Amino acid sequence: MKKLAALLAALPLAGCIGVADAGALVDLSIIDRSTGQQLQFHRHHGRLYVVGTPGNRYAVRLRNKSAGRVLTVVSVDGVNALNGQTAATAQSGYVLSAWQSAEIAGWRKSMDEVAAFYFTSVADSYAGRSDRPQNVGVIGIAVYREALPPPVPSAAVESPSRDSANADERQPARPAAKAAAPARDQALSERADSRLGTGHGERIDAPTRYTAFRRASDSPSEVLTIYYDSRRNLLAQGIIPPPKPRWTPDPVRDPVPYPFPGGFTPDPRG
Repeated sequence: MKKLAALLAALPLAGCIGVADAGALVDLSIIDRSTGQQLQFHRHHGRLYVVGTPGNRYAVRLRNKSAGRVLTVVSVDGVNALNGQTAATAQSGYVLSAWQSAEIAGWRKSMDEVAAFYFTSVADSYAGRSDRPQNVGVIGIAVYREALPPPVPSAAVESPSRDSANADERQPARPAAKAAAPARDQALSERADSRLGTGHGERIDAPTRYTAFRRASDSPSEVLTIYYDSRRNLLAQGIIPPPKPRWTPDPVRDPVPYPFPGGFTPDPRG
């Protein structure tokens, strides 16, 4: 399997406070960085969805559940969050050490900074502003195990230089799939104005460094996927249930006794 230069996962965490998609190797959850809360997930027809709040920053939280290193290729709206290419599983990603947790909070701009993820309109999203709006509303993680070292001792390999790592990152993406049918394109276009995408926000600190990683297989060991959209859109599609109306007792139409009618203790008659 090919050896590539990847990045050690940025912003390591001490632990993980729950997950939305629990894989065999990696747990995935979405954190609203504006509130500090993990977004609740909703399962619908075998898919997982979260509600995004326009304007709120968010992060993709990952936790390696295995005793070995894994490579995680992070796709947001169909774009690789590390190098900005149209996402393909063969590209570079972030390496998680055994049991490590990390938050990917933005588009990688340098070894020290990322441009913050935030929920926004398709027109303002990074994918939309780079003429790739077709896949807004989905976050994917392709996970690879690391190849075991050869049984026969061999000479140590020097860590790759920054130049060689960058060259690896610039590998051409796999050929794109055939264009969708015109009817599907029209439907996507009609929905585009109301869907949520991920914006290219302010620069935030996220130091990382290069490392070498050799995949154990050509195909990912697992792929985790989370879909997202506004509450209004997910309600309209029946993905999340509408809020239950508060029941207010009506003594005429509904004579059932109510245990807490309110008020203070009045004097009894007579």
